[in-house]
This record gives sequence, structure tokens and C-alpha cells, in this order.
Amino acid sequence: MVGDWQKLLVTLEANIAEIPQLEPFRVKLAGMLTQAMDVTKRQADLKASKQAASKEIRQLATDAQRLATAVRTLLKEHYGIRDEKLAAFGLQPFRGRKKATAGPAPEPPPQQPPAAHPPGTS
Repeated sequence: MVGDWQKLLVTLEANIAEIPQLEPFRVKLAGMLTQAMDVTKRQADLKASKQAASKEIRQLATDAQRLATAVRTLLKEHYGIRDEKLAAFGLQPFRGRKKATAGPAPEPPPQQPPAAHPPGTS
């Protein structure tokens, strides 16, 4: 797009003697081309800045997660794993294992009645 405009401007400048009536349009197009190039440069700068900010956010998130994990571990060390105060920090206090409940005994499979012998066979 920009390259196309640059070629058009170069050709217009080379042939301005033949088509002087297009000079105001050439000047305006040259100004727009300069603006477009400035905006494109600014866009590239912003993209690079965005990438740097994204990298910084990822690093901060990693560091913060590690620190939060360490703080949670220290809280458990300080209060003990069973203290209900841990719940205030969003941690689950250890309340012991649940006892296995004895479920109902499985029913024995139904028994088949003995096969009746036909009369006369024994």
C-alpha cells in the first residue's frame, strides 16, 4: 500500500511537466504518505512496548505466585496445619481423614432353583 503510493509519487514527480493540474493532488498524497509512515512507525513502537509490558507482566505473575506459595507455607508453619485461622487466609486447615463408611453388604446373587428332572428319568 505505502510502496504503491511511493511509486505513484515518484512517477507523478517525473511527469509533472506533462500533468501540472495533478500537482495539488501529488502534494496532498505526499503529505498523507508521510502521515501514514509516521503512524506505522508509532504503531511498531507501541507493539514493541506492548510486548515488553506483556513480558514484564508474565515475570511479575511468576514471581508473585512463587512468593504467595512461600507465604502460604510460612502461614502453615506458623499456625500449624490444623489451625482454623488458616481459613482466613484462604487455606484449608487439615481436619483429619474421613473414616471409610461401611456401605451396605452386597446382596448375594439369587440362587437358581434345582432343575426339575422330567418324569421317568432319574
